[in-house]
This record gives sequence, structure tokens and C-alpha cells, in this order.
Amino acid sequence: MEVKQKETTQEKVWFITGAGRGMGLDFAREVLAAGHAVVATGRDRERVAKAVGASDNVLAVKLDVSSRADAEAAVQAAVARFGRIDVLVNNAASFYAGYFEELTPEQMERQLAVSLFGPMNVTRAVLPVMRKQRSGHIITISSSAGLAAGYDFVSAYAASKFGLEGWMETLHAEVAPFGIATTIVNPGFFRTELLTEQSTSYAEPSIADYDERRGPLMESWKSMNGKQSGDPAKLARALITISEQEPPPQRFIAGADAIATAEQKIATLQQQLNAYRDLSTSLAYDDARDAR
Repeated sequence: MEVKQKETTQEKVWFITGAGRGMGLDFAREVLAAGHAVVATGRDRERVAKAVGASDNVLAVKLDVSSRADAEAAVQAAVARFGRIDVLVNNAASFYAGYFEELTPEQMERQLAVSLFGPMNVTRAVLPVMRKQRSGHIITISSSAGLAAGYDFVSAYAASKFGLEGWMETLHAEVAPFGIATTIVNPGFFRTELLTEQSTSYAEPSIADYDERRGPLMESWKSMNGKQSGDPAKLARALITISEQEPPPQRFIAGADAIATAEQKIATLQQQLNAYRDLSTSLAYDDARDAR
């Protein structure tokens, strides 16, 4: 597929969730620096406004992504101010860490409410605007844990990201006829606030069988905070580059560590395909196999 860079960069209106801190704040700052307008959203509007700063190109709006009413109101405010929404960045997320058995059903539900149903709520509110425009770009921040999650403590988070990926892949087929592009972004470890106490909630220890592994794992996760190799400002600039391509990629693997994860996943899938190819291809009705 040929990818073309647009000859001129026209000012766009970016709608960014979770823009009050962390990666979302970096996105907002870089988009503004590139000359675009930003609808910066978060649960605390005043905090978002203070973090992003005052500008004619900024609208700070209250948005709890788990609230459909908030999503609809935020989109209405964006259109009232700027008249359109060109790029939606579904960034807001949370992290409930722990062994699946020790995570409560309520914690699992909260994880899905923010990291899966949240992007759905916001996208549902934005799509009528983009369909009317017959243009738009939906960028959803997934994770390398949305590609491969064969390690402890991420069952809730990975469940939300795997769900996010399936939804986004289907959404691409549904909205492409309206001129709306979609991109899944799979970041590796970036130096954001995801692993801070404000963003990460740990399951309460409750099952003795996990005691030996739990402590070292919690310390390992906590020790990574502030030491991640990825620069979120560079990721923000990469998203701007992607938004200026025709067509933008359906998936962007962000970071050398994320590429390594993806390549290992591909290799594992290929190994499993090859190992069980004969068994797998023997499952059709006999008459269907004979017809081949």
C-alpha cells in the first residue's frame, strides 16, 4: 500500500481524553505546538485547563469516559467551540494490577468501564460528527499488553486492551465508507503516570498460594515507574505524523520493546500453526475435504 504525506498540514481539531496528566498531557502539548486546536478532556476540568494552559486553540472540558452523558456533553461543547472534530485520541485508561483470583469482580468491572467501555462511549458520541463531515481519524491507545499478555498481574488490563483491539478492528470496516480512518496504537513502556499510585490499583492479597510471587512482582512493577525508556512527547509527535498520512496505518506499534513483543507473538503464533496444522486442517466434513 502506498502511503502519501499530505502536501500541506491543515489545522485540525483534536479531541483528547485523559489530557490532564501523563501521556494525554504530552499529546495535547505537542498537538498545540504543531498548530492544531485541542479539546483537552479529563475528570477535573480545572486541572486539565491548568495543565494544558490558556490558548484560543484550547478548550478544556470535563469528561469521565465511563459516563455516556459526559461524553455527549463534551462532544457538543467541542463542536460548539470549533465546529468540527478531526482527530479523536482515546487515551484515558487505568490499571488494576494483580492476580486474576485476587482481583474482585468490581475491580474487573472498573477496569473495563474506563479502558474499554470508556473509549466506546466517547467514540459513540463523536461518530455522528465525523459521519456528517465524511472525514475523521479515530486513534485509540491500546498497549503491547493488547497484543501479548503472557505474564503475571495484567489479566484485567489485558482483558480491556484485547477487547479494545477487537472492537477497533471491526470499527475500521464499519466507518471506512464514511471517510473515517482508525488507528490502534500499541505502545511499549513509556515514561507516563500509568504506574503511579494515582493510576495503578493493586489487588488486596487474599490467597496464600500467590504469596511467594506477589511481593517481588509488586516491587518490580513499582520500580519501573519513572524508568521506562519510551518518551511520550516523541510518541505524541509520531501520532501527528500518522495523522498526516494518506491513509494512516490501521495499527502503529510504538517503541522498540513493543516491536519485540509483536515479533515474538507472531513467531509464537506461527509455531503453533505449524505444530498443529495437520490436526487443524482435518476438521472439515469428509465430503467438503474430498471436494478440495
